[in-house]
Amino acid sequence: MQVKETGFEGLYEIIPSVYADDRGWFFECYKEEVIRKYNIPTHFPQENMSFSKKGVIRGMHFQRAPYAQGKLVSVIKGRVIDVAIDLRPGSVTFGKTYYCELDDKRHNMLMVPEGFAHGFAALEETIFQYKCTNVYKKECESGIVWNDPELKIEWPFSSPIVSEKDLNLPTFSELLGKSVISKV
Repeated sequence: MQVKETGFEGLYEIIPSVYADDRGWFFECYKEEVIRKYNIPTHFPQENMSFSKKGVIRGMHFQRAPYAQGKLVSVIKGRVIDVAIDLRPGSVTFGKTYYCELDDKRHNMLMVPEGFAHGFAALEETIFQYKCTNVYKKECESGIVWNDPELKIEWPFSSPIVSEKDLNLPTFSELLGKSVISKV
């Protein structure tokens, strides 16, 4: 198992060693002694899964304190472009975007720490898994609109399938104006 630093504090790509033969494949998807070396959380009180059709964009979501969530995300079946935006005031990567392709061949994972907005674009039909460092609380949910002109996220689709809720999220500037980010 390899842990790849991304240049964003606390944001790591985890790449397992996949052993394949004529029977199928095997890999270690979690190894606490490796994970702990990078101060990656090891307690996940909530786990979620979603199914997305090809062309779906989900995001950019986060939860505010006191229920801020880190997410260890992976693809069970399919392939996505995963996107994380640093919303931590004072961070050297504040407002910057990180991209990573996650798929069911490499079985790689992304640890998205608290203080990041997160989303993904399904490049094919995809089952997506989220291990969360905190439980979901509706009153703490927030996000940034997927096509924010200031952030210029490079999505792989020009006309994606997006939920009504995600279409109505605020822009990054609107969020800053509401001082929501400082509470992430």
